[in-house]
Amino acid sequence: MNMLVDGEWRTDAYESTDDDGAFERGETTFRDWIENDPDATFQPEAGRYHLYVSYACPWAHRTLVVRALKGLEDAISVSVVDPYRGEDGWQFTPEKGGCTRDRVHDADYLRELYVRADPDATCRVTVPVLWDTREETIVNNESREIMRMLDTEFDDVATQDVDLYPEGYRDEVDRIIDEIYEPINNGVYRAGFATEQEPYDEAIDDLFEALEHWDSVLGEQRYLAGDRLTEADVAMFTTLVRFDNVYHTHFMCNVQYIREYDNLWPYLRDLYQTGVPVRGETTSGVAGTVNMSHIKEHYYTTHPDVTPNRIVARGPDLEFDAPHDRDELPGDPPSDLVPVGAD
Repeated sequence: MNMLVDGEWRTDAYESTDDDGAFERGETTFRDWIENDPDATFQPEAGRYHLYVSYACPWAHRTLVVRALKGLEDAISVSVVDPYRGEDGWQFTPEKGGCTRDRVHDADYLRELYVRADPDATCRVTVPVLWDTREETIVNNESREIMRMLDTEFDDVATQDVDLYPEGYRDEVDRIIDEIYEPINNGVYRAGFATEQEPYDEAIDDLFEALEHWDSVLGEQRYLAGDRLTEADVAMFTTLVRFDNVYHTHFMCNVQYIREYDNLWPYLRDLYQTGVPVRGETTSGVAGTVNMSHIKEHYYTTHPDVTPNRIVARGPDLEFDAPHDRDELPGDPPSDLVPVGAD
């Protein structure tokens, strides 16, 4: 895999698996924090920050979901890279459907932003990236931390009264995000990028044991942390929404489809439909953050070690907007996200 080394782009500098053939995810490098504090270097302000994302990437997708649920579309602008990531890394191709130019610097490649922030950067070039247009630097490129900042630090500029990290739930939300990360969020990658049978089998066992566990939990409650929509659900959503179209086939996670689970499948549809529409107003909601064509193109064309012929699998065509009946369980979406016609 490719990365920056002392500010220079290298195509031979990063190995994604260890000596035993197990997938290893690299650490993110920019970890500053936006705080609603007058003494903070990075303070929440409308128009100051910019998100660089790929619709294909589940980690970047998390930040888009929180941005939509909080109503931060006008406060935080976005640039979208091409779903295909070649040897030169993430690229801006505004002529392609769903993609944009770099709306801040008109860069051709995302790596140019990393070097602009740190001329001696030695790191992988990943999305999402939260950019500060005032300080002209990357604030953070760790999805979980960006998700938390958008959720907790931008209330003064958000247009929707949504709290995804509510008091009384915070320990449970953090525990669940930790618990689902390795077997589910990262587990599909551990399976897909394994180069030996044993680490693949271990990843698959962990993945489907965890999915069975949460399917059981969701039989009794609407959301992962109980009766409240939280960041934990956002973290789960971006993996589940890709599962049947990509991970089941491309990453050989083919023990079972998500649509075959009694509770995970209606839970996924419930999340997909959240905030569409909001109190009669036109809004993107969660559904508006999902670009399945970008998702499928990225996975099936960008990983030649997994799918060398780069043919994009056609199916399945899932009805994410079908009724789900999850509203019969205790708990409701935030009041600002109640769909039209809901009691």
